[in-house]
Amino acid sequence: MPEPVRGTQRYLPGLDGLRALAVAAVVAYHVGLGWAQGGLLGVGIFFTLSGYLITDLLLGQHETTGRLQLADFWLRRARRLLPALFVMLAVVVAWVTLLDRSLLPGIRGAVAASAFYVSNWWLIAQHSAYFAQFGPPSPLGHLWSLAVEEQFYLIWPWLLWIGLRWQHGTRQRLAAASLGLAVASAALMALLYRPGYDPTRVYDGTDTRAFAVLIGAALAFVWPSRHLRGEVSRGARWILDGAGAAGLAVVAVLVWQTSQYSPFLYRGGMVLLSLGTALMVAAAASPASRFGRVLGWEPLRWLGVRSYGIYLWHFPIIVLTTPADGRDGPVRGTLQVAATVGCAALSWKYVEEPIRRGAISRWRAQLRRNGWHLDAVGRQARIVVAASAPVVVLASCGMAGAVQPTSATPAANTQPSPARASSGTPRPAGRPARGPVRTSCRAVVHIGDSTSDGLISPGYLPDPRERISAQYAAVGVTTFIPEISGARSIVETYAGQPNAYTVAQQLIQQGYRGCWVLALGTNDTADVAVGSQVNLATRITRMMSLIGGEPVMWVNVTSLLASGPYSQANMLAWNSALLQACARYPTMKVYDWAAAAKDSWFIPDGIHYTSAAYAARAYLIARALAAAFPDQEQPASGGSGGHPSGCLVR
Repeated sequence: MPEPVRGTQRYLPGLDGLRALAVAAVVAYHVGLGWAQGGLLGVGIFFTLSGYLITDLLLGQHETTGRLQLADFWLRRARRLLPALFVMLAVVVAWVTLLDRSLLPGIRGAVAASAFYVSNWWLIAQHSAYFAQFGPPSPLGHLWSLAVEEQFYLIWPWLLWIGLRWQHGTRQRLAAASLGLAVASAALMALLYRPGYDPTRVYDGTDTRAFAVLIGAALAFVWPSRHLRGEVSRGARWILDGAGAAGLAVVAVLVWQTSQYSPFLYRGGMVLLSLGTALMVAAAASPASRFGRVLGWEPLRWLGVRSYGIYLWHFPIIVLTTPADGRDGPVRGTLQVAATVGCAALSWKYVEEPIRRGAISRWRAQLRRNGWHLDAVGRQARIVVAASAPVVVLASCGMAGAVQPTSATPAANTQPSPARASSGTPRPAGRPARGPVRTSCRAVVHIGDSTSDGLISPGYLPDPRERISAQYAAVGVTTFIPEISGARSIVETYAGQPNAYTVAQQLIQQGYRGCWVLALGTNDTADVAVGSQVNLATRITRMMSLIGGEPVMWVNVTSLLASGPYSQANMLAWNSALLQACARYPTMKVYDWAAAAKDSWFIPDGIHYTSAAYAARAYLIARALAAAFPDQEQPASGGSGGHPSGCLVR
């Protein structure tokens, strides 16, 4: 991703343009543009491009000097990458310390992992599902890809050194060896990928993403930039341009038509992306290519040169400035992109470029010549120090825990950050109490996924009267057992947490008798959509076979998404399956939350809710329970009795 050190390389403006396209796709994805549902594939473009450029650089160095100057290579990489990264980390921690302390516990480990370029393995070890973070995730979650690249920078030069010293280490054989390793990496991705399960291990792993970098490296062996001529035949030029255009078409279709949940991506799709990128790199690297000249258009070059800064800054800016209610989305997104480009431009001018050109060495020499007095430091250095000092102090305080985070805040990897609801009556405005206000259910187990997290969280509902425990109590429930966990489904497990079926089974084994509220289905529909072999009806039947002898109220599901595993079409399929099952079980009811939910209650992910919505959801679910199993009718067992007519409760 960063611009390479150009010691033995000629400048390749077309590759800067390719960087611009890649980072634009990533930013478009994170801003939420519908046409870029596969925009995260821009990261794969960077991987292949980096593999080509770094290998091309090292081969040129070996060709010129007869050896690989690894220490010098790593020092230059550190100078190029670390200063801008550290500035961004300091600013993010300072921001969180001042404005959103609830995020501090979640980013302490992320900061350390980012500084040592092991973010990808840290996320995997933490079971932090990058794609399951429907609310604002960690502002540093995007740094996993930089960790993959840096690990390549550390390991690949050694492997290349061994290959070049090998007696038969010709470039053709080294290219073949690189492709062999790439095949092994792609095979590992396909082997580890399990449809319906969180793909983070496969998506973030260095071993499973190495093929993208290795394909770029293989290209560098057979297509070294310093040997490419500007004068070629007309036919050769057409072949170059055609290859570049074909590669661009492949990448564009993948970005437009796929998403991170598409099984095809993990079973060859990302390899296709890397091959398409390699075609674009080959064309853009040639001085004879018109394709490269188009990509070398000055605005694209300008963005490409600053693509490292754009990538560094875009995600924290988006995460930290997106309100939970998602208002003014297009305007906000435009401002976020503008702020990202502005921060990247400042980073390039005042941090990256000066340090890359030896500013630190000059400042150090100047200090030594003048007895280490601050007055001897240049004006630019004094400005940087003065501006950085308060940021560094704040960041240090935040990381040390000097400013304590607020208590009982939601976990970043299972739920969105709260948008505060106003205090006062728990009843949603304009919704008077309907139907029975007391339920015959004295004991209630509420099994839910992340769409229920906010019902019990002080971070979302500071007023205890608004939480679902109080709402259940208000309709007559005396024993409330919450079994709520992010990403929960009936069949699949996540991050070591039991699935809904296992939770219910354990409670029954412990002697529980009473009513059940099942706010499930959001993840079940997505799991089926991405390839699970357990269909919707079977999932519902499995739960009802276990607990169907007791009063059960399901809460149906809804979303604002038009496509993808969590689309509204998939939610409607689940709701239909619930109604079909309801006709078979006399103790089953379905609360029609989908009819009650307002579009304004959703946060930008289109699945989770604002604090005001959680207050309404708690109130309405409790009243629905009273309507489903009213006090005047005794349940069939466990303190509840007969079944009111009709399945759907509204």
